[in-house]
Amino acid sequence: MKLVSPSLLSANFGNLQHDIEMLNRSECDWLHVDVMDGVFVPNISFGQPIVKHIKFHAKKPLDVHLMIVDPGRYVADFAEAGADILTVHYEACTHLDRVLHSIRDHGMKAGVVLNPATSVELLEDSVQLCDLVLLMSVNPGFGGQKFIENTYSKVRRLRAICDRKNPQCLIEVDGGVNLQNASALYEAGADVLVAGNAVFKSDDPVLTIHQLKQ
Repeated sequence: MKLVSPSLLSANFGNLQHDIEMLNRSECDWLHVDVMDGVFVPNISFGQPIVKHIKFHAKKPLDVHLMIVDPGRYVADFAEAGADILTVHYEACTHLDRVLHSIRDHGMKAGVVLNPATSVELLEDSVQLCDLVLLMSVNPGFGGQKFIENTYSKVRRLRAICDRKNPQCLIEVDGGVNLQNASALYEAGADVLVAGNAVFKSDDPVLTIHQLKQ
């Protein structure tokens, strides 16, 4: 499977509707929405009201990535705002099992995110509850960072765990993804690529999305 989820963190916030409509016309599969609280990560992005406006214009599923402390408190809020997929950080959840069940109970697909220094082996007992696992290939909080090469190894190790425990689980990679490393990530076992600058800084974003899927 080769899915592309462009990150709206790199879109033009002054004319977000224009960029969403461009993505609607493209071959992208999801729209990746990064929610940051300035605590779990140093940056602050946007919250539920903006997600609701994105949902109004989007014709593709919203892939909402919560980079916030205690994300379980906000599951119902983001379901109401229109998230189709909700991913929460392993590092931010004291009771991960409970949060994943809550996400599914609210009608969304449930995902876990791992920071670069967090081992995929920690998911041995929870991957069966996941619709997807998102591996950060940069340290979360800012766009435009350099891809961490160890990600390929993590994808392969995670793929082996998923194949044993939950073959339907998708593997998503976020951070520094571009046309130079996309093929290698798919070959390692990734299913979904999040691309921000690679898409929105491109002269032809629609073509770049097409190329990422190839």
